[in-house]
Amino acid sequence: MSTNGPTGYGQNENPYDGSNPYGQQNPYGQQPPAGQQPPYGQQAPYDQQAYKQEAPYGQPGYGVPPQQPYGQQPQAGLPHWLGQPGGYGGAPVPGTRQLAPIGERLVARLIDVAVLIVPTVLVFVVLGASILYYIVAGLLSFGYEAAMLLTQGGQTLGKKVMKLRVVDLGHGGKPAENSLLIRAAVYTLPNAVYCIGSLFALVNVLFPLWDKPLQQALHDKAAKTVVVKES
Repeated sequence: MSTNGPTGYGQNENPYDGSNPYGQQNPYGQQPPAGQQPPYGQQAPYDQQAYKQEAPYGQPGYGVPPQQPYGQQPQAGLPHWLGQPGGYGGAPVPGTRQLAPIGERLVARLIDVAVLIVPTVLVFVVLGASILYYIVAGLLSFGYEAAMLLTQGGQTLGKKVMKLRVVDLGHGGKPAENSLLIRAAVYTLPNAVYCIGSLFALVNVLFPLWDKPLQQALHDKAAKTVVVKES
């Protein structure tokens, strides 16, 4: 006669079998031992469901592109170094530069024209309204423009007054010397051609009004430069 009593309700027949009897589940909230899967029909606790975890508030999860702060969305067509004002009417975003307003560019150009009025008039007095006059006047303008841009860090006298600067379109720094020479040549030398030069100069000056988003004149496009506002 066996001395062992009858198996109690809910007790396992095999003492070495650690599994739960059929129909029994772990108490609510109790986790299975490490390395073991929960019994069939049970789910892992809510905080252990890997695929249902969400990133903390304000942080994008995996595969979700980060959102730009309000008012700092990059505008299509602008280089990475060129920024926009921070928020509605706010100051420029730190570490970025802004395109020069067209009105300020026109004022700077008028100042440069005023600087060249006296020497241009003297040339006209000596040569008269001749072809040679247009050639010399064009070379005079080219010499002024090129010398100022090369020696003054991308600024003419008018740009200094208006706090504007010519920079490289690719990286926003100082343009190469040949780029500045190309820019000065395209801006000034067509003026040496009678009548046609004046028409080209008019189109060139007005071109930034409809060139979007970089507001480049034709000489900017030829040299791959833009004009920015100095902070």
